[in-house]
Amino acid sequence: MSAITIYHNPACGTSRNTLGLIRNSGEEPTVIEYLKTPPDRARLTKLLADAGLSVRDVLREKGTPYTELGLDDPKWTDEQLLDFIELHPILINRPIVVTPLGTRLCRPSEAVLDILPQSQRGAFNKEDGEPVIDAEGRRV
Repeated sequence: MSAITIYHNPACGTSRNTLGLIRNSGEEPTVIEYLKTPPDRARLTKLLADAGLSVRDVLREKGTPYTELGLDDPKWTDEQLLDFIELHPILINRPIVVTPLGTRLCRPSEAVLDILPQSQRGAFNKEDGEPVIDAEGRRV
């Protein structure tokens, strides 16, 4: 079992770029496709606490029922927001990465570099071609 876990959505470019950066460090993470296997409430609560995030910090608006559910209304408690997330895991912003150095919501994807135990092993460009890591494994 890997020391790194990514809560991943393969349809998300940021998530794919983050996974690529993890692999570019020589690690093969445990990949949890959270839409197929969502974290249970206790696990999600722990992920948020470990990352120093509130429930609202992790809510995704784009491509989700966020607006239809009126989740921007401050009347919703954290417990109620967690209820919505349990019903609609797409509301979880992604990717969330757990390593021995910490837990982070990796938006932008380069945020993962701060918690990877191993250095980058070579050049890495995002899917859109934007360079992130040079040939010597350094941030651009």
